[in-house]
Amino acid sequence: MTALTLSTSSAATLRADTVVVGVAKGAKGVVLAPGAEAVDKAFDGGLAAVLETLGASGAEGEVTKLPAGSGLKAAVVLAVGLGDAPAEDGEYDPEVLRRGAGAAARALAGTKKAAFALPAGDAGDTAAVAEGALLGAYAFTAYRSGGDATTARGGKKAEGNGKAPLAEIAILGGKPRDKAYKAAAERAETLAAEVNRARDLINTPSNDLTPKSFAAQAQAAAKEFGLKVEVLDEKALKKGGYGGLMGVGQGSENPPRLVRIAYTHPKAEKTLALVGKGITYDSGGISLKPAGFNETMKCDMSGAAAVFAAVVAAARLGLRVNVTGWLALAENMPSGNAMRPGDVLTMYNGKTVEVLNTDAEGRLVLADALTRASEERPDAIVDVATLTGAMVMALGNRTFGIMSNDDAFRASLHEIAEAAGEPSWPMPMPSELRRSMDSPVADLKNVGERAGSGLLAGVFLKEFVGEGITWAHLDIAGPAFHESAPFGYTPKGGTGSAVRTLVRLAERTADGDLG
Repeated sequence: MTALTLSTSSAATLRADTVVVGVAKGAKGVVLAPGAEAVDKAFDGGLAAVLETLGASGAEGEVTKLPAGSGLKAAVVLAVGLGDAPAEDGEYDPEVLRRGAGAAARALAGTKKAAFALPAGDAGDTAAVAEGALLGAYAFTAYRSGGDATTARGGKKAEGNGKAPLAEIAILGGKPRDKAYKAAAERAETLAAEVNRARDLINTPSNDLTPKSFAAQAQAAAKEFGLKVEVLDEKALKKGGYGGLMGVGQGSENPPRLVRIAYTHPKAEKTLALVGKGITYDSGGISLKPAGFNETMKCDMSGAAAVFAAVVAAARLGLRVNVTGWLALAENMPSGNAMRPGDVLTMYNGKTVEVLNTDAEGRLVLADALTRASEERPDAIVDVATLTGAMVMALGNRTFGIMSNDDAFRASLHEIAEAAGEPSWPMPMPSELRRSMDSPVADLKNVGERAGSGLLAGVFLKEFVGEGITWAHLDIAGPAFHESAPFGYTPKGGTGSAVRTLVRLAERTADGDLG
């Protein structure tokens, strides 16, 4: 992973290949963001004018490179746009700093060391710059010629296949001996590492990431970070009555798994249960997806990846809260043994479900995991899933939906997600939708009326949450996998959506504020 340091040195004196400054759109043109003073001095106070001559406008994510002035140790200056300048004496929003730092880090692929002279008025600003830069420096190169698994974490260049990620980030204005700054940097490193762990998993092709190999990665992480892990294989799942997992996975040669991975703190007073949908490949099963909808279905385990990474992050940060992750892993494939439309499954909680659409499989594996998680009576359960295309239609590609059986908890999660830099939106669960899932042969169907189908999926899941347990459902179908050009710190491919929200929720819970 890209190295991170804090430095009290001036942008003029620190030895680096590139120095990064921020620029914004002011009322009269380009304005320099705080932190750029020493660089501006090297241009005799004319840096903004030079940037405007080169076409810079200060627009968010815009990158402009130019040779450094004679008074700088760095050879290149990179100016990154931060969007509209804040009001006089105003501060830049942390998400603006994250995105600016991420855009700069992406533009500096192939560079050994960059000094980031972006606004760093306090430890919070430093954390935002560090987090954005580390996330922006991500690259997945494990499958390029000359690459290996280590390159997926920002390691060496894969020969003949492009540039390696930025190797070292120095945050100027940071105070390496100050406890608050040091803690902010360490948290940013841990958070970025775990978001990138999730990204690696999502980007790994399904011929290498199966339910069994995913479970093995959880076991390896548990050993490394002192976590408890339990893996139920297909024999244990069948014996235990996990009809949802077994039904979805029965069409594949790669059988399903249910993984419990848990972090406990000796002084914790609260317990969070996180449940992740882990369909390592989703063909749709017998209800086969149409052409053009299969190519990215390796990402259908993004929820499980987020849960896994969040549990590890909680352990690495030493949070005073118990966090248990449940990874519902299966591969949804068509075969002579596959689940058929019209089949009836007996779920782990004893309810029967008539399967009318085998491509509505995520809710089936989540149902079993939610019931199992409920047996431990946690203080709250949050499930994360790339669950419905309807949520993408409703909220777009960058925003996830939040549903809950508790309005206050839903509102709290929305606020937490926004603060973490992950756009979200509270969604309802209209009770009248439940009637459309009534089945003539079973307790309920796995699909209902088409209108509001994204909401109906949440209504279905609610049926499997233990009575009296606070629960929320995050549908990350939109932001989990980014197919367009990278922006800010968001790469093309797996994004690690929801990891930062779950970690911030765990931190808030550790502080006694569950929401």
